[in-house]
Amino acid sequence: MKYLIVGLGNIGPQYELTRHNIGFLVLDRLAELHKAPAFSSDRLAFTTEFRYKNAVLHLIKPTTFMNLSGKAVSHWLNTLKIPKENMMVITDDLALPYGKLRIKSKGSNGGHNGLGNIQEVLGSQDYPRLRFGVGSNFSKGKQVDYVLSNFDQNEMAELPIHLDRCSEAIVSFCMAGIERTMNQFNTK
Repeated sequence: MKYLIVGLGNIGPQYELTRHNIGFLVLDRLAELHKAPAFSSDRLAFTTEFRYKNAVLHLIKPTTFMNLSGKAVSHWLNTLKIPKENMMVITDDLALPYGKLRIKSKGSNGGHNGLGNIQEVLGSQDYPRLRFGVGSNFSKGKQVDYVLSNFDQNEMAELPIHLDRCSEAIVSFCMAGIERTMNQFNTK
Protein backbone atom coordinates (compact mmCIF):
# COMPACT_ATOMS: atom_id res chain seq x y z
CA MET A 1 0.00 0.00 0.00
CA LYS A 2 1.13 3.55 -0.75
CA TYR A 3 0.15 6.66 1.19
CA LEU A 4 0.69 10.36 0.55
CA ILE A 5 1.21 12.38 3.71
CA VAL A 6 1.03 16.12 3.04
CA GLY A 7 2.26 18.66 5.56
CA LEU A 8 1.07 22.19 4.84
CA GLY A 9 3.31 25.15 5.49
CA ASN A 10 5.31 27.94 3.88
CA ILE A 11 8.91 27.64 2.76
CA GLY A 12 11.63 29.90 4.11
CA PRO A 13 13.40 30.34 7.45
CA GLN A 14 11.07 33.18 8.51
CA TYR A 15 8.17 30.68 8.64
CA GLU A 16 10.00 27.69 10.12
CA LEU A 17 8.59 27.70 13.68
CA THR A 18 5.30 29.47 13.01
CA ARG A 19 1.90 28.03 13.88
CA HIS A 20 0.97 27.95 10.19
CA ASN A 21 3.91 25.58 9.53
CA ILE A 22 2.75 22.79 11.83
CA GLY A 23 2.34 20.49 8.82
CA PHE A 24 6.02 20.83 7.93
CA LEU A 25 7.04 20.33 11.58
CA VAL A 26 4.94 17.16 11.88
CA LEU A 27 6.49 15.69 8.72
CA ASP A 28 9.99 16.55 9.91
CA ARG A 29 9.32 14.68 13.15
CA LEU A 30 7.66 11.71 11.40
CA ALA A 31 10.64 11.40 9.02
CA GLU A 32 13.08 11.63 11.94
CA LEU A 33 11.27 8.97 14.00
CA HIS A 34 11.25 6.53 11.07
CA LYS A 35 14.79 7.33 9.89
CA ALA A 36 13.62 8.46 6.45
CA PRO A 37 16.21 9.97 4.11
CA ALA A 38 16.55 13.75 4.27
CA PHE A 39 13.88 15.69 2.41
CA SER A 40 15.01 16.63 -1.09
CA SER A 41 13.69 19.25 -3.45
CA ASP A 42 11.52 17.71 -6.14
CA ARG A 43 8.71 18.92 -8.36
CA LEU A 44 6.54 21.37 -6.36
CA ALA A 45 7.57 19.89 -2.99
CA PHE A 46 10.26 18.68 -0.65
CA THR A 47 9.87 14.90 -0.55
CA THR A 48 11.01 11.80 1.28
CA GLU A 49 9.58 8.37 1.94
CA PHE A 50 9.91 5.41 4.26
CA ARG A 51 8.54 1.90 4.64
CA TYR A 52 6.49 0.86 7.63
CA LYS A 53 5.44 -2.80 7.69
CA ASN A 54 3.62 -3.36 4.38
CA ALA A 55 3.20 0.34 3.54
CA VAL A 56 5.26 3.04 1.84
CA LEU A 57 4.61 6.51 3.21
CA HIS A 58 5.44 9.31 0.76
CA LEU A 59 5.89 12.60 2.64
CA ILE A 60 5.60 15.93 0.84
CA LYS A 61 6.00 19.51 2.00
CA PRO A 62 4.63 21.65 -0.87
CA THR A 63 6.94 24.44 -2.01
CA THR A 64 4.06 26.29 -3.68
CA PHE A 65 3.23 28.26 -0.52
CA MET A 66 0.16 27.49 1.52
CA ASN A 67 -2.50 29.08 -0.69
CA LEU A 68 -1.46 27.05 -3.76
CA SER A 69 -0.97 23.66 -2.06
CA GLY A 70 -3.49 21.96 -4.36
CA LYS A 71 -1.11 22.07 -7.31
CA ALA A 72 1.54 20.05 -5.45
CA VAL A 73 -1.01 17.66 -3.96
CA SER A 74 -2.60 16.94 -7.33
CA HIS A 75 0.78 16.41 -8.98
CA TRP A 76 1.99 13.91 -6.37
CA LEU A 77 -1.30 12.01 -6.14
CA ASN A 78 -1.21 11.54 -9.93
CA THR A 79 2.53 10.85 -10.20
CA LEU A 80 2.50 8.23 -7.43
CA LYS A 81 -0.95 6.90 -8.44
CA ILE A 82 -2.28 7.16 -4.89
CA PRO A 83 -6.05 7.42 -4.35
CA LYS A 84 -7.08 10.46 -2.31
CA GLU A 85 -8.51 8.25 0.45
CA ASN A 86 -4.87 7.15 1.02
CA MET A 87 -3.77 10.75 1.51
CA MET A 88 -3.70 12.65 4.79
CA VAL A 89 -3.20 16.42 4.92
CA ILE A 90 -1.78 17.94 8.12
CA THR A 91 -2.66 21.55 8.86
CA ASP A 92 -3.09 24.12 11.63
CA ASP A 93 -6.52 24.94 13.05
CA LEU A 94 -7.45 28.14 14.90
CA ALA A 95 -10.75 26.66 16.13
CA LEU A 96 -9.01 24.03 18.28
CA PRO A 97 -7.11 24.64 21.53
CA TYR A 98 -3.34 24.34 21.27
CA GLY A 99 -2.21 20.73 20.84
CA LYS A 100 -5.69 19.25 20.30
CA LEU A 101 -5.91 16.96 17.27
CA ARG A 102 -8.97 16.54 15.08
CA ILE A 103 -8.86 13.85 12.42
CA LYS A 104 -11.59 13.68 9.79
CA SER A 105 -12.16 11.59 6.70
CA LYS A 106 -13.57 14.59 4.79
CA GLY A 107 -15.05 17.99 5.40
CA SER A 108 -15.04 21.67 4.57
CA ASN A 109 -11.89 23.75 4.47
CA GLY A 110 -13.01 25.61 7.61
CA GLY A 111 -11.66 28.86 6.16
CA HIS A 112 -8.15 27.43 5.76
CA ASN A 113 -6.70 28.67 2.45
CA GLY A 114 -4.41 25.66 1.98
CA LEU A 115 -7.26 23.19 2.40
CA GLY A 116 -9.47 25.42 0.26
CA ASN A 117 -7.00 25.31 -2.62
CA ILE A 118 -6.58 21.53 -2.35
CA GLN A 119 -10.38 21.17 -2.41
CA GLU A 120 -10.63 23.46 -5.44
CA VAL A 121 -7.89 21.68 -7.44
CA LEU A 122 -9.07 18.15 -6.57
CA GLY A 123 -12.73 19.09 -7.03
CA SER A 124 -13.52 17.32 -3.78
CA GLN A 125 -13.44 17.71 -0.02
CA ASP A 126 -13.40 13.92 0.46
CA TYR A 127 -9.88 13.32 1.72
CA PRO A 128 -8.52 12.65 5.22
CA ARG A 129 -6.99 15.47 7.21
CA LEU A 130 -5.37 15.93 10.58
CA ARG A 131 -5.96 19.34 12.08
CA PHE A 132 -3.58 20.49 14.80
CA GLY A 133 -5.01 23.08 17.19
CA VAL A 134 -2.97 26.26 17.44
CA GLY A 135 -5.50 28.11 19.60
CA SER A 136 -7.01 31.53 18.96
CA ASN A 137 -5.14 33.86 21.29
CA PHE A 138 -5.29 36.91 19.02
CA SER A 139 -7.28 40.14 18.84
CA LYS A 140 -9.87 40.85 16.19
CA GLY A 141 -8.29 41.27 12.77
CA LYS A 142 -4.94 39.80 13.85
CA GLN A 143 -5.52 36.20 12.70
CA VAL A 144 -2.86 36.31 9.95
CA ASP A 145 -0.26 37.81 12.30
CA TYR A 146 -1.06 35.12 14.86
CA VAL A 147 -0.70 32.09 12.56
CA LEU A 148 2.49 33.54 11.05
CA SER A 149 4.04 34.16 14.47
CA ASN A 150 6.30 31.71 16.27
CA PHE A 151 5.03 29.40 18.98
CA ASP A 152 5.47 30.94 22.43
CA GLN A 153 7.83 29.49 25.04
CA ASN A 154 5.20 27.30 26.73
CA GLU A 155 3.93 25.98 23.40
CA MET A 156 7.50 25.20 22.29
CA ALA A 157 8.10 23.22 25.48
CA GLU A 158 5.06 21.01 24.74
CA LEU A 159 5.56 20.82 20.96
CA PRO A 160 7.69 17.60 20.88
CA ILE A 161 4.94 15.66 22.71
CA HIS A 162 2.32 16.88 20.22
CA LEU A 163 4.52 16.14 17.21
CA ASP A 164 5.00 12.57 18.46
CA ARG A 165 1.22 12.14 18.86
CA CYS A 166 0.67 13.42 15.33
CA SER A 167 3.26 10.94 14.06
CA GLU A 168 1.48 8.10 15.88
CA ALA A 169 -1.85 9.20 14.39
CA ILE A 170 -0.42 9.21 10.85
CA VAL A 171 1.01 5.71 11.21
CA SER A 172 -2.29 4.56 12.72
CA PHE A 173 -4.15 6.00 9.71
CA CYS A 174 -1.93 3.98 7.35
CA MET A 175 -2.06 0.76 9.39
CA ALA A 176 -5.52 0.74 11.02
CA GLY A 177 -7.57 3.06 8.79
CA ILE A 178 -9.28 6.38 9.27
CA GLU A 179 -12.19 5.23 11.49
CA ARG A 180 -10.03 3.55 14.14
CA THR A 181 -7.59 6.46 14.05
CA MET A 182 -10.38 8.99 14.57
CA ASN A 183 -11.74 6.94 17.48
CA GLN A 184 -8.33 6.73 19.12
CA PHE A 185 -6.95 10.25 18.57
CA ASN A 186 -10.02 12.51 18.49
CA THR A 187 -11.03 11.55 22.05
CA LYS A 188 -7.79 12.48 23.83
